Amino acid sequence: MVKVSPRGASRLKDGHVWVYRSDIVSAAGVSSGSPVMVTDHRGQILGTALYSSSSQIAVRLISRDPVADFPALLRQRIADAIAYREPLVHDSNAYRIIFSEADFLPGLIVDRYNNILSMQILTQAMDAEPVRGTLLSELTERLHPASIVERVDPRVRQLEELPARASGLLQGESTSTVFTMNGVQFQFDALEGQKTGAFLDQRENYAAAARYAHGEALDVFCYQGGFALHLAPRCSHVAGVDSSRPALEVADQNAILNHCDIEWIEASAFDLLKDYSGSGQRYDTIVLDPPAFAKSKRDLDAAMRGYKELNLRALKTLRPGGTLVTCSCSYHVSQGDFLEMLAGAARDAHRTLRLVEVRGQAKDHPVLLNIPETAYLKCVIAIVSN
Repeated sequence: MVKVSPRGASRLKDGHVWVYRSDIVSAAGVSSGSPVMVTDHRGQILGTALYSSSSQIAVRLISRDPVADFPALLRQRIADAIAYREPLVHDSNAYRIIFSEADFLPGLIVDRYNNILSMQILTQAMDAEPVRGTLLSELTERLHPASIVERVDPRVRQLEELPARASGLLQGESTSTVFTMNGVQFQFDALEGQKTGAFLDQRENYAAAARYAHGEALDVFCYQGGFALHLAPRCSHVAGVDSSRPALEVADQNAILNHCDIEWIEASAFDLLKDYSGSGQRYDTIVLDPPAFAKSKRDLDAAMRGYKELNLRALKTLRPGGTLVTCSCSYHVSQGDFLEMLAGAARDAHRTLRLVEVRGQAKDHPVLLNIPETAYLKCVIAIVSN
């Protein structure tokens, strides 16, 4: 049993599911990664949680009630997560199946890429061998994948004090396939690329951006071409910019797969936009989809300066009537902060912006109202009116 402080209890009663180590009063005799009962300082039961002996997030609540059969709960939660997405995902065979706390399975990420499942385990509890066995058997029985691959984040395993493990096949033989999003095809190698392999959270934003794209388009931080490939049918010319040659090589394969003629540019996004804005190079559509600039609160000020510089240069490079699609995947940058930054960039660039859409992550990455950490992606589509 784990006893938490009044502050920790209040956090759980308010609907969050995390308790930090600083709010643990006692955890005597509790095994690492095991389901435990959680009580407040008076002994009132607050629910059942997964306990970590090393993470700063010591408690992750999985139920407000006692849990007698943890494997049965896992199986039901997996079934619920799959069912939740059935009416929400359209025209795609690649989407997130399980999104950790947002699917009440903290520490577990599972993505589907056509017939391959990519799984990431982030906590001691989900890494326990009996739990792994339950996860694999349930995912196999319900989804019948050709393969299941585990993508390992070494830093997370180190923080959780888990034994080192390499990314690799857990089941099946194939690690590559072709998947489809919004009618666009993508090459996929389950053991390459970032995170679980692709940025599925932008799937709906790709389609939204294409609705407003026109003329000559520039996709900045294009990675493997997600936005660029969606813009290509709507634009007279599309260029994709990234500093990673391997990412651009995959992007070019994707362009060939979709019979698209896209110009790929290996360059620093900041340097390129600075050159373009100063030299008179102009575009009708610009997409900014940078990596997370603020991975902690300490990074926030520097991140906001980076976002403003990018957006300022992009606004100076857009023609009047042009479309700006600008994104942030930094949880620590709120939607309000992001819009305020964009307003400042527009003011400094002497441009007027009309907001067309303010968007978030795709619906297969659900947001829980009482867990703000589940909402992280911002995507703003705006028109430059002068």
